[in-house]
Amino acid sequence: MAEATQDQRTIFAMGGGGFSMEPDNLALDQYILALTKQERPKVCFLPTASGDAEEYIQRFHTSLETLGTEHSHLSLTRYNQPDPHRHLLDQDVIYVGGGNSFQMLLVWRAHGIHETLRQAWEEGIILCGISAGSLCWFSGSITDSWGHPLQVLDDGLGFLPDSHCPHYDGEPERQEIYEESIASGVLPPGVAVEDSCGVLYRGTQFVESVCSVPGKSSYRVTADGQKAQKTPIPTRTLPRLTPEAARPATK
Repeated sequence: MAEATQDQRTIFAMGGGGFSMEPDNLALDQYILALTKQERPKVCFLPTASGDAEEYIQRFHTSLETLGTEHSHLSLTRYNQPDPHRHLLDQDVIYVGGGNSFQMLLVWRAHGIHETLRQAWEEGIILCGISAGSLCWFSGSITDSWGHPLQVLDDGLGFLPDSHCPHYDGEPERQEIYEESIASGVLPPGVAVEDSCGVLYRGTQFVESVCSVPGKSSYRVTADGQKAQKTPIPTRTLPRLTPEAARPATK
């Protein structure tokens, strides 16, 4: 496939929400699918960060079936796809789940998946995810991969040069350490995203912030001397979408 133009390279990073956190409101997932402009988009779930947890995988399939997609998953512990690289590059969307960010990146790099994901991005396949599946696209973040206290993760895939903090409103410790890391220069300026919220990038340029719950927001976080300064990003609220409301579209 030919390389996409800069504005076709798409990443949607969710601080929290989607089918795994809001099974009764699939608005963020529907937003992702609409980006493909396909009637029945092909979506592959990459649950590496959860250790390929079966229950997580099943929730993905249930929700994405409701939304009328051609859905699959890639397990790197069970080798369920004969050619994982080709399978990923045959998708419209690659959806990365949450879990242990450090282990996920380690496994990806061992299998060469990080290179395939970059190729997918360059070819215009939409990359998205929640939590670990959100922060992986950026240069760095804060992670609980080693338990508490939370620590800086500075070896993200770096497709986006910003830093990133998911769960910005749901985990006060994460917010505090993220802001301290930017103020001290350990992490570059970035975008912090609350639960039920996601940010869209085309190429490496921020496009918009959307949320599935009114009142949620994202923030641009920068260093201001020895302190961090956060600026709210205008955030568009998506219409609520219950599974029941989504089902007729699959017929």
